[in-house]
Amino acid sequence: MYFARSALKFFILAALLAPGQIFAHTEEGQPLQQGKMEQQAPNGNPMGVTEHLGEKIPLGLAFRSETGAMVTLDQLFTGPTIILPVFYRCTNVCSALQARMSAALQRMQLKPGEDYRVISVSFDEHETPEMASRSKQAYLSAMNRPFPADGWRFLTGEKANIRSLTDSLGFSFERRGDDFSHPVVSILVDRNGTIIRYLYGATVLPKALALAITEARSGVTGTSVRKVMDYCFTYDPVGKTYVFNLLRVSATTVILSAGGFLAYLLISGSKRRPHSGDKA
Repeated sequence: MYFARSALKFFILAALLAPGQIFAHTEEGQPLQQGKMEQQAPNGNPMGVTEHLGEKIPLGLAFRSETGAMVTLDQLFTGPTIILPVFYRCTNVCSALQARMSAALQRMQLKPGEDYRVISVSFDEHETPEMASRSKQAYLSAMNRPFPADGWRFLTGEKANIRSLTDSLGFSFERRGDDFSHPVVSILVDRNGTIIRYLYGATVLPKALALAITEARSGVTGTSVRKVMDYCFTYDPVGKTYVFNLLRVSATTVILSAGGFLAYLLISGSKRRPHSGDKA
């Protein structure tokens, strides 16, 4: 019976962890095609995301931090990193993405600065460190619990470096006067700069984010958790989300329950069976 109870607890825990679907969309809310998202710009150039999973971004690129100091990406990539391509003057989806990211980060048990880092990077070369600093203050001060300043960095940069980064991410955008047309995406990268996962849309689910961070984590830490998550959840490249594998977990639960019940019958039966030397 112990095995049956353990299997039932495992099933309930996995069900509680199952995230809702994250539907990827552009600013206009158009659905994604597998591995690629595109909008057509007025001049004919595509805008959107072409996934570069498994490829590396150039970590030698230099940007200015919110303090105005020059930093390179390799100084910031000390573990799993969430990259948010935004521009700070945006009062629409960029603000929504960062605000919801702020809310999601507060609901995770992972430690910012140790288990992961967030980097907002402006793709508008005209934006300044002062604008980045104001954005950082706004989102961190809105949190209900302390968040280390080093856990979320806000960068600005020169056009050539911005383009080099966004091209390596497969992130395409188009300037329209003082505004931009661009996709809405959070990109998970490991400490070596390898692109691990794309999470689309301004909605940020803590469970999906935590799973993606676990996937991007390198080394021994989190290996057991990752094995369990890999077993319970499957990444759906079409829906761009982690999907709870109900069939696999249900089958495992049934097998464990049946095996536990059979073991119980065998053990209890052997205890009741009289030995050959016992009297009738």
